[in-house]
Amino acid sequence: MNKLELLRTFVRVTELSSFTQAGERLGLPRSTVSEHVQALEELLGARLLQRTTRKVQATQDGRVLYERSKDLLAHMEELEGLFRQDEAQLSGRVRVDMPNVMARDLILPRLPQFMDAHPLIELEISTTDRQVDLLAEGFDCVLRVGAQPDQTVVARLLCSMPMINCVSATYLQRFGVPQTLADLADHHLVHYVRPLGSRSAGFEYQQGNKVQRIPMAGRITVNSTDGYKSACLGGFGIIQVPALGMGDELASGELVAILPDYPAPSLDVSLLYAGQRHLPLRVRVFMDWLADTLQSQL
Repeated sequence: MNKLELLRTFVRVTELSSFTQAGERLGLPRSTVSEHVQALEELLGARLLQRTTRKVQATQDGRVLYERSKDLLAHMEELEGLFRQDEAQLSGRVRVDMPNVMARDLILPRLPQFMDAHPLIELEISTTDRQVDLLAEGFDCVLRVGAQPDQTVVARLLCSMPMINCVSATYLQRFGVPQTLADLADHHLVHYVRPLGSRSAGFEYQQGNKVQRIPMAGRITVNSTDGYKSACLGGFGIIQVPALGMGDELASGELVAILPDYPAPSLDVSLLYAGQRHLPLRVRVFMDWLADTLQSQL
């Protein structure tokens, strides 16, 4: 049995803490994954994984092997890539997570050019707004907007995304149009938080070289971008959002951009990946394409 395949299976089980999920990622039956791990344990004469009814965890020997194996596998893949002069010959699967609006409006419409250039690469694209666990969920990279609190991953800053203050036409009919920051005392916002249970104190506004936080009332709290937009359309208050994804509603007049002299601070767009793991060439090539695509559009 191919020792590299045994190591590859073991590494994925360790990262996902699950035989079933590892099998799904590798395209193998759960029974085969279990056989691979058992064969590796017999080959090395060591117990590598502690199996319970709920979780699979690496033993002390397993953790040592995992740290050595993940880099070994990445280096082997990189060595193979050295002899592929044509990047079109890169193969394998890349798993990425990104915000839905970015996938829909920026990435997917331009994806055919990448797929045509790399016909042997397969992509799995997840679209969420939540913070994901790169290793536990098996992602190679994650595209995110805003501050990144997770210090265990590398954040590659790509660009900044302009923001607008936005409100529905029905809200303006009821409460009027705020012209200055002082006017906001009589207005409401829609809270957007992750996770639910907390609330922001207000919005930040750029005023010259300074950023000013304005406390505002708000009765609606949501934890998704779709809910945020829908609450605004429903007339529940002001939101601060990237202009990306709002074009149709702004053009139709359902939503109105307000306070142009007091924009919200731009948000950083970052590409996250696990720094302790050597990235396969196919992942690095895809990340570079993502970076070029976003930097040319934002």
